[in-house]
Amino acid sequence: MQVKRKLTPSDLEDMFEDAARTLRRLPNPQGSGPKGYGSAWPDYVQDARHAYGYNEVRMRVIPSAADIARMEQCLDWLRLVSPEDAKIIWLRAEGHRWRYVCIQAGCVRQTAWRRWVAALATIAKKVNGGKS
Repeated sequence: MQVKRKLTPSDLEDMFEDAARTLRRLPNPQGSGPKGYGSAWPDYVQDARHAYGYNEVRMRVIPSAADIARMEQCLDWLRLVSPEDAKIIWLRAEGHRWRYVCIQAGCVRQTAWRRWVAALATIAKKVNGGKS
């Protein structure tokens, strides 16, 4: 896993945020989730103005293969640290506030921040070829 230039923890933070954004943009086709309660009947139009496509248009930007490859690389890097630290990194990459991260991690803000910085530094060191 050699990288052409040395990655800093700040670079890794940006790359993890990009990976979270890419994961959010991946398509989630109908029926790909868990099945739960439902009906076998087809969907029908509730209102006449929705029958002919007069509803809001949703535009989705599907990520490219290079975006997905970078996302998978970042997800592999999360295995270089403990699962608790990986959770903190991923929650911050998704844009959650420190309060939510602290609740999920079960620690105070200063400890969560220290663990986040240390985990990013550990990943940077291992990715850049440092001794583990």
